[in-house]
Amino acid sequence: MQIEDQKVVSIEYTLTDGEGNVIDSSNGREPLAYLHGAGNIIPGLEKALTGKSTGDSLTANIPPGDAYGEKDPQLVQAVPRDRFPANDIKVGMQFQAQGGGQSRVVTVVKVDPDNVTIDANHPLAGQTLNFDVKVVDVRDATQEELSHGHVHGAGGHEH
Repeated sequence: MQIEDQKVVSIEYTLTDGEGNVIDSSNGREPLAYLHGAGNIIPGLEKALTGKSTGDSLTANIPPGDAYGEKDPQLVQAVPRDRFPANDIKVGMQFQAQGGGQSRVVTVVKVDPDNVTIDANHPLAGQTLNFDVKVVDVRDATQEELSHGHVHGAGGHEH
């Protein structure tokens, strides 16, 4: 069975950056299961997997535009330090922030006596992502999975 929209796909993968550093991997975990065509994974990887079958392996280099986008400098801003309840704020810490009706994770990128500079870009924005992938399984999605827009059961979402 080939990978196409409305199929449940299970993959083993390793994600590396441009220098070959491992960012994420399914190694030692269950394969990642997702609903193809539902926007559950980045667009570039979904495109690379389309048409593949169980047992296929591939390497995909995904540019920022087909991954998490380019870095947006407008999403980096200095916030007065007194807006943060914690006194021990450090570079690399992440917080949930509300803005524009959305919740997003922001990362602290600079701390000085008056301000905390935060970055609301996705941590992988601006990066070309390199995936080594093996297709473990492809199956038809259930009606419930299609109506919910994600996989249920092993490797997917549990209700």
